[in-house]
Amino acid sequence: MTDYKEEQNNEIEALESIYPEEFEILETEPYHKFRIRVKTEGGEDEEEGTPASAEISLTFQYTSNYPDQPPALEVTAVDNVEDEELDELRQRLDEEVRQRSVELVTENLGMVMVFTVVTSALEWLAGHMEQLARSAQEQQQQQQKEREEAERKKFEGTRVTVETFMAWKAKFDQEVSTVRLDQDRSEEKNRKLSGRQLFQTDQTLNQSDLSFLGDGEGEVAVDESLFQDLDDLDLEDELDDEDLED
Repeated sequence: MTDYKEEQNNEIEALESIYPEEFEILETEPYHKFRIRVKTEGGEDEEEGTPASAEISLTFQYTSNYPDQPPALEVTAVDNVEDEELDELRQRLDEEVRQRSVELVTENLGMVMVFTVVTSALEWLAGHMEQLARSAQEQQQQQQKEREEAERKKFEGTRVTVETFMAWKAKFDQEVSTVRLDQDRSEEKNRKLSGRQLFQTDQTLNQSDLSFLGDGEGEVAVDESLFQDLDDLDLEDELDDEDLED
């Protein structure tokens, strides 16, 4: 007859020796209830920006006839693992515990199984971290690819199609037409008029000259005393000499 209590006590001693820092007893009566923290090795990977370790806890509680019957098992996320991600692990461990119990009963081995369950959980956790690392690497590669594509588009510019070219040409022609119209208006404004154009366009200039020929209003006063001594001048002889010289 199997002494279940002795089997359980022996396993507790072995687990305390194997997991000195990870093992914690929660209850002893009526049966042992204990927690084992399962953690992957490693630290923060600063270069990749992703955690290199994760941690979960496994809580076991013996039954009256353990190990012939499986223990109660709870799986809890601790660090860098989402609780919903543990559904797969919970199912895996439950199946493993049940299968292990059937094998033990069938073969009448009466062997404890906590160490096997902890080892299986650690393997799953390590695989989980590898998957996280691959996902992080793929995400970084995708981001790098997107940055390179954006940089390449800066140098390539916008691809030209018939529609985009016609739209650009219509806008360009409109801008050129506007610039030319502004230039023509500016040149017309700044162009200097000739004297003839001034007389043709500004009638007040004609009126200003004709005002001297009006009703005496434009007559100029002459000092006749300036011409009294003209008779004494020999103007004919001087004019003849100038004519001969010409």
